[in-house]
Amino acid sequence: MPANNAKAIAKARTLPADVIILDLEDAVAPEAKEDAREGALKAAYTGGFGHRELVIRVNGLDTPWGADDLEALARAGADAILVPKVASPRDVLRYHEALTGAPTELQLWTMIETAGSVLRLDEIGALAKSTRLSAWVIGPNDLAKEMRSRQTPDRMAIAPMLALAVAAARAHGLCVLDGVCNEFRDLARFSAEAEQGAIFGFDGKTLIHPAQVDPCNAVFSPSQADLTWAQAVIDAFALPENAGKGAIQVAGKMAELLHLDDARRLVALAQRIAKATA
Repeated sequence: MPANNAKAIAKARTLPADVIILDLEDAVAPEAKEDAREGALKAAYTGGFGHRELVIRVNGLDTPWGADDLEALARAGADAILVPKVASPRDVLRYHEALTGAPTELQLWTMIETAGSVLRLDEIGALAKSTRLSAWVIGPNDLAKEMRSRQTPDRMAIAPMLALAVAAARAHGLCVLDGVCNEFRDLARFSAEAEQGAIFGFDGKTLIHPAQVDPCNAVFSPSQADLTWAQAVIDAFALPENAGKGAIQVAGKMAELLHLDDARRLVALAQRIAKATA
C-alpha cells in the first residue's frame, strides 16, 4: 500500500496478513515521494503491526529518491527492504552494499519483474548465501510491460517464468511470493490465480486490496484434509515397526520420507498460523 496513505496503514495493523508492504515506488507519484518516505518512517517507528512483518519497498538506486530512501529507512526498524527492477546479480550487490551498517537482521527482498532477472534467476538466487537477500516477489505488471505480453487469467505468457522462479528460490533457500492480481473486485478470478500460485509452489501471494486477504489465506493455509493426512504420515513413521523404513503404507497410500518432510512442514505451518491468529 502507498506509504503516504495513513488511513490504509492504520487498517493494515488489523488485517489477518503475514506481511505489510509499504510502497514508496510504483504506487506513489513523483511529487509525493518524500511524503511517502516520511509516512513509512512514521509507521515503522510507531509500530503496532503485531505478528505481521513490516517490509518497505523503496525506489530504485537509479532514481532521484532511491539512495535517500535507503539511508532513511535502513535503521527504521522494518523487517526487510524490498527493492524494484533488479536485473542482474550486480544490482543485488549494489543494494546489499548500500545497506552496510544497517542492523544485521534487516533482510533484503527483491522484485523479480524484469526480463533480465528471469534470465538470471540462478545467479541472483545464489547471492542469498553471501548477502541479505532472503525473498523474491514476482512483479507481473512490470514484467508484462517489458515483455509486451498480454495479461490473461491463465497467465500463459509468464507461467514458465513463475515455475522457474519457484525452482530457483527453492534451490537457494529463498522465500518466493506470487505477484498481485489486478482484478481486486473479481474475487473468483483472484482465487483462481491464487490457486494457480499455490500449485506452482509459491509461499504466498502479494495483495493490493483488503478484500483479497481472506481468500488468499484460504488458498495458502493447509486444509483440514491436508493436516489429517500429514499427521497420519508423521504418526505412522513414528511407529517402532516402521523405524528405518524409507517407504510405508498410510491409509492405503504409499508414503516416502519425502512425504514425511512435507507433512512436518504442513503441521509446522498450521501451528504458526494458529499462533498468529490466537
